[in-house]
Amino acid sequence: MKIAILSRNSNLYSTKRLVEAIRERGHEALVIDHMICDLIIEQEGPSIWYKGAKLTDIDAIIPRIGASVTFYGTAVVRQFEMMGVFTAIESQAIVRSRDKLRSLQILSRSGLGMPKTAFTNYSKGEKMLVEQVGGAPLIIKLLEGTQGLGVVLAETKKAAQSVIEAFHGLKARIIVQEFIKEAKGADIRAFIVNGEVVGAMKRQGVEGEFRSNLHRGGKAEIIKLSREEKQAALKAAKSLGLNVAGVDMLQSARGPLILEVNSSPGLEGIEKATQVNISGKIVEYIEQAIETKKKVKKIKA
Repeated sequence: MKIAILSRNSNLYSTKRLVEAIRERGHEALVIDHMICDLIIEQEGPSIWYKGAKLTDIDAIIPRIGASVTFYGTAVVRQFEMMGVFTAIESQAIVRSRDKLRSLQILSRSGLGMPKTAFTNYSKGEKMLVEQVGGAPLIIKLLEGTQGLGVVLAETKKAAQSVIEAFHGLKARIIVQEFIKEAKGADIRAFIVNGEVVGAMKRQGVEGEFRSNLHRGGKAEIIKLSREEKQAALKAAKSLGLNVAGVDMLQSARGPLILEVNSSPGLEGIEKATQVNISGKIVEYIEQAIETKKKVKKIKA
C-alpha cells in the first residue's frame, strides 16, 4: 500500500515515527505538506496536485493537521475522502474536535464528566461567568489556544473578572472553567486507536505550574487507567467520531473529567512514556480498515 502522511514537517518526531512504522510493515510511505496541495474540483471528479504532479494511487492518509491551518488542512483531507482514499481521521471529526466550544457541547450531550464550563458573547457578563463555575480560583481559556497557550489561572474573583474583561476588550473568544484543585497540576492522556486505548500517561506540570503540557516542561509517566477512566476516554473519542485521538482528562473527586479530545495527538511523549509502538498500531488499524473495505466491495460486487 501507499500511505501518505499529511504533515508540514518531515523532521517532526511523530511524522518520522509514522514513516518508520509504515515501512516496517512493508508499505510505501509518502510525506505531503497539505498547505501546498492544489485542490482541483471539476465535473470529471476531484483531484489533488502536489509540487506540479497529480497525486494518484494513494491508498490511505494519516492527517497531522496543525490547529492554525485547520480550514485548509481539513479541505485537503476532505478532497482525499471525495477521491475514495481512506483516512485514519475523518475531516469532519477534525473540525468537530478543533472547535473547543462545539466539542464540549457534544461531550456534555454524551453525558461525560467535565469541569463546569461557561461561555458568553456578552462583554459585561464577567461576574456571572465567575459565579457560574463556582467562583475563584478558575481557568480562563482562549477558544483558539493550543499546547497550553492562552490558558490563565485566575486565583481570585477580582483577577478573574479583570482577565475576562481584558480578553473581551480584545474581542477574543474565551471559555471559563472550574478549577479542579485535587488534580494538583496533573492530567491524563489516553491514546485511542480504533476504539481501543493503546497507551496512557500521566503528565505532571513543573512546580508552581498548573498546566501539565510537555511543551511547557511537564513530565510524563505511564499510568494504568481505571475502568471508569478507560470508558470515559473511549466514549469521548467515539462521540466526536475520532478513530485516532488523544483524550485529556483530570482525576477528580467525582471521577474522570474530560478536558479535551485531540485529533492530531503527538506521539513522542506517549511512546516514550509507555514504550508502546503506537505508530505501528495506527498503521495496523489502516491495514484492517482497508482489508474490511475490500471485503465489503467484493460482497457488493
